[in-house]
Amino acid sequence: MIDYIDEQSKNDFADVKARRHTTTETSHGRKETRSYIQMPVPETLAQLDLWKGLKSIGAVASICERDGKETVELRYYISSLEVRVKQFAHAVRSHWSIENTCHWSLDVTYREDDSRIRDQHMRENFAWLNRFTLSLLKQHPGRDSIVMKRRACGWNENFMLEVLSAATL
Repeated sequence: MIDYIDEQSKNDFADVKARRHTTTETSHGRKETRSYIQMPVPETLAQLDLWKGLKSIGAVASICERDGKETVELRYYISSLEVRVKQFAHAVRSHWSIENTCHWSLDVTYREDDSRIRDQHMRENFAWLNRFTLSLLKQHPGRDSIVMKRRACGWNENFMLEVLSAATL
């Protein structure tokens, strides 16, 4: 798929029904321009039969300028979406928003980036437990922050049972 997109880019996607969309955002001291390109899945794509419902492929080129320095990142995607590039762009941004929010929450709540666990299996087990308990804490209707809810679970057994039982309601 990557080779196909790269090959098509050599003639500016003239041989495929590609759609384009570009966005520019300025925030947090940086300017980021994202160029989205989406096209139908080629029938010649290797092992296409393994991807049930695959309808489009795409790429996003992100150019970020911060403090006079420019970084370029290129990401490739497969999708079950029809070729609607603005919808594709929204899906890509939403995906990264979820990823970033989850990672930030895990790092702030559980300080995962500071973890000293080195054993791979133990690290994976703790990561699973952290995601599971973060989900439980987010489902609790209380107004406290996730960090405070977590602390309260350690301080008060009844509150911990409330968090655990709220997830089953």
